[in-house]
Amino acid sequence: MRVCADTDAEVIASSLADPERFELIFDRHASRIYRYLRRRLGESVAEELTAETFTRAFRARGSFDKVQTSALPWLFGIATNLIKMHARADERRRRAYRRFDPQATEPATTDEANERLDAHALGPALASALADLTHDEREALLLNAWAGLSPAEIAHALSMSSAIVRKRLHRARTRAAAHLEHAYHIEETR
Repeated sequence: MRVCADTDAEVIASSLADPERFELIFDRHASRIYRYLRRRLGESVAEELTAETFTRAFRARGSFDKVQTSALPWLFGIATNLIKMHARADERRRRAYRRFDPQATEPATTDEANERLDAHALGPALASALADLTHDEREALLLNAWAGLSPAEIAHALSMSSAIVRKRLHRARTRAAAHLEHAYHIEETR
C-alpha cells in the first residue's frame, strides 16, 4: 500500500487520467465499507457487495463531487443502495419461492386450491412451452414473470430498447399460451 497525502477528491480526480490511482481509495476505505456491510448482511454477502461498491465507485468516479475531501460518505451511499437492491432481490426470491412451494401456505379457498392443482398439473407443459421459446423470448418472459421486472427494466438489463422487449414479451406470451392451450386440450381428450 502506497502512502499518499492527497485527499480522496484529489486521488479520484487524478484517477481519471491514471485509473490505477483509484486503488488508493480502495486501500483507504475498503475495510470500513466491508465492516459496515458485514454488520448489515453477514460475511459472505459483505465480501461481494464491498467489491461491487468499489466497482461502481470506479465507474462513477467522474461524477464524484470534488468539493468533498473524503470519499467515505459517497462510498457508504453506494453501499447503502446496494443493500437496498440486495434486500429487494432477496424479497423477490422469497416471494417466488412462496409462489412455487405448495406447502408454504394453505390455500384460503377451494378455488385457490383448484388453481394450485391446475398449475401443478401444467408444470411439465409449462416447462415444455418455455423450452420452445427462443432464448431471447424466454429471457424476457422470465425476467418479467419471475424477477418482476417491467419492460423498461428488462430493456436496461438486456441493453435493448423497450419496444423490442415488449415485442418479445408479447410473442413469448402468445406462443406459451398456445402451447399450454394445446397441451390442455390433449390432456382433456385423454
